[in-house]
Amino acid sequence: MKGKTRTPKSKIEQKEKAEKTIAKPALVEAKSEEIIVVTSTENTGAQPPYTFNKLKVRKPKQKAGGMPAVRSSIKHARKYMGLSNTSKTMFKLNQKGGIDCPGCAWPDPDDERSKLGEYCENGIKAIAEEAQKKSIGADFFALNSVVELQQLSDFELGKQGRLAQPMVLRPGTTHYKPIVWEEAFQLIGQELNSLASPDEAVFYTSGRTSNEAAFLYQLFVRLFGTNNLPDCSNMCHESSGKALGTTLGMGKGSVTLEDFDHADLVIILGQNPGTNHPRMLTALERCKERGGKILVINPLKEAGLLHFVNPQRMGKMLKGGTKLADLYLQVRINGDVHLLKAIMALLLHEEKLEMGGVFDMDFIMDKTSGYVNFVKDLLKHDFNDLQGGTGLKRAEIKKAAQLVKKANNIIACWAMGLTQHENAVDNIREVVNLLLLKGSIGRPGAGTCPVRGHSNVQGDRTMGIWEEPKSEFLDKLDEVFGFKAPRKPGFSTVEAIEAMYFGQAKVFLGLGGNFLSATPDTEVTAKALRKCRLTVQVSTKLNRSHLVHGQTALILPCLGRTDQDWQDSGEQLVSTENSMGVVQMSKGSLRPCSDELLSEPAIVAGLAKATLGKKTDLDWAQLISNYDNIRALIEKVIPGFENYNERVREPGGFYLPNPNRQQEFATKDKKAHFTITKLPKKELRPGEFLMMTIRTHDQFNTTIYGMDDRYRGIYNERRVVLMHPKDLEEAGFYPQQIVDIVSNYDQQERVARQFMVLPYDIPRQCLATYFPEANVVIPYNHVARESKTPISKSVVVILRKAE
Repeated sequence: MKGKTRTPKSKIEQKEKAEKTIAKPALVEAKSEEIIVVTSTENTGAQPPYTFNKLKVRKPKQKAGGMPAVRSSIKHARKYMGLSNTSKTMFKLNQKGGIDCPGCAWPDPDDERSKLGEYCENGIKAIAEEAQKKSIGADFFALNSVVELQQLSDFELGKQGRLAQPMVLRPGTTHYKPIVWEEAFQLIGQELNSLASPDEAVFYTSGRTSNEAAFLYQLFVRLFGTNNLPDCSNMCHESSGKALGTTLGMGKGSVTLEDFDHADLVIILGQNPGTNHPRMLTALERCKERGGKILVINPLKEAGLLHFVNPQRMGKMLKGGTKLADLYLQVRINGDVHLLKAIMALLLHEEKLEMGGVFDMDFIMDKTSGYVNFVKDLLKHDFNDLQGGTGLKRAEIKKAAQLVKKANNIIACWAMGLTQHENAVDNIREVVNLLLLKGSIGRPGAGTCPVRGHSNVQGDRTMGIWEEPKSEFLDKLDEVFGFKAPRKPGFSTVEAIEAMYFGQAKVFLGLGGNFLSATPDTEVTAKALRKCRLTVQVSTKLNRSHLVHGQTALILPCLGRTDQDWQDSGEQLVSTENSMGVVQMSKGSLRPCSDELLSEPAIVAGLAKATLGKKTDLDWAQLISNYDNIRALIEKVIPGFENYNERVREPGGFYLPNPNRQQEFATKDKKAHFTITKLPKKELRPGEFLMMTIRTHDQFNTTIYGMDDRYRGIYNERRVVLMHPKDLEEAGFYPQQIVDIVSNYDQQERVARQFMVLPYDIPRQCLATYFPEANVVIPYNHVARESKTPISKSVVVILRKAE
């Protein structure tokens, strides 16, 4: 391993002292005296090692895409996939009838798709990671103990190779060993059936899981008897679903990809598409070419929002690309509600001054409720207070208001920058308020666009992966399958962590993902997992969740999106749902790296047979023999999937019903609702900062593709903190000084050790740093109101010189 490892001088506290504990805020039922103790420890294997490489810092890029993106794509494809697998996958990626990218959930064009390829740089990195040439099995694990593997970085873990056979780590042993599939299923079934209650098991899902696997998974879990189905939505767009559900009657976005061609204004809030959804830049490029404007609201300046050089358009490349943002507002972290209220206050003034014409009063009167009270509340706010919460100049806010005023058709896009705060649900409700004032819902070029992060995270929720399922869905399960589905709400992600910690949950099963690294409060989550009797991870590659485990641990290797899937009836296809509600097929093109891999649906069926036995008469083998049989069941349960097997095979798939597109709202009064929200108050004391976690350009969620953040000019290092130059100077630090990041919630100190502080263009008293390295300071029990999403984008911290 490259670089010098730095070990903190302070020793692990051997005893957790009572004075450092507090009464546990109850997310799940527990005895009053029970507490979760947070100890500031040195690395326990739950976190990546404290390792520094040779950092290189350059000026941040002002343009995204272009030849650097092409070169990076070719480099990753050749290095990890090889030329043969590259040619078999890249030209089928996101094509009709091809492979749905396992990366983000950005939609594909309905009509013609690029013959050069419907993929981006990070899409190529995603399939290069999944389809890498190396594989690991019994020999690898015999040579490497769990403790030894813990010393590898997350990047190094992912690059060890594809998992090639099921493995088990038994109590008291140090190395994973091979296990045959049937024995693994029986072990899990016996452990589940030995629980005092089905609610003592947690069944987590990643957004990579296909519709078919997700539907079978939730059916198995509910037949088993619990709604403990947390998923990655709990940590990202749960806040969007709550806000949109209460205001517009539907927890999904309303726009289609074509709407970007007709938008007068696209507002992008708390999102970095150049890294996280690069193909979105093509839609923004088209919007600009058709005369649309782009307003960006984001604390960091991001290359992909400033300028885009489309690598598939040679003329554009020769001319230097397309300028995107017409106005870029570097709002203070969590200053979005202040800013939106300020903009709407200016618009209200203009509406009164001009005697109408600024707001769409016909839409407001006919389609909405709550307008009068909303305006009364808006008038109570002092503009100076609103401006002060943004960190922006008055002239900047006025420019934004003018862009909104002149636009008839507005699309609002957002991501984690809005959804991971205590007031996250109100952030999105305020966005909806603005759209309602302009009548920008349900007409061409207008609407809501929550941009999902993982390729089927929205589809998994549609399939029933949810700890709080709607009664209509459960009633339909009862009707179709002849059993009484559980009605008691299950554990969300943060509730699952707490339940495992306190012994209320004793078995954890993860269908994809990297639970430990994706969740907040790394050390608490690690303790929770270690208290389980059994942890099971269904995975394609090695990750840190395999190395922090229960008394017994299983790794079950599965097929990836790029792999061919052959069952008794022949080659199978699976389906996914993108951010805009399009369900399309996906079919792998590569031979699997091992004959011992099973598909996710087959793994779920094996679990169900071993666990449920004769409790159900479902023929799991028959369902797996042909996935059309699974889709036939989905069709019976979930509205919008009529003629599923025929329609999913149509080129491009099909759209699910979306009433908002017809200005129909499934609220109690059948109207869209204005909402009165409170201003978030986060008073920072001297020396305190508001920290947000972000991705690098060489990263997708917890998967680390490389060590560079090219667009931000940071190379060969991840343990960095971005800080305003004046804040850095006033704090007495120098560039690249080693610091610890410290949070203190509920009188408990959490420490992320050994980070380099870098001067960067970011608002005052704001910090940015990468996850999962900084997750250790995010308190698991401080979450967004209503959605229970972790506050990963607004954590109060101090920086302390490292010992």
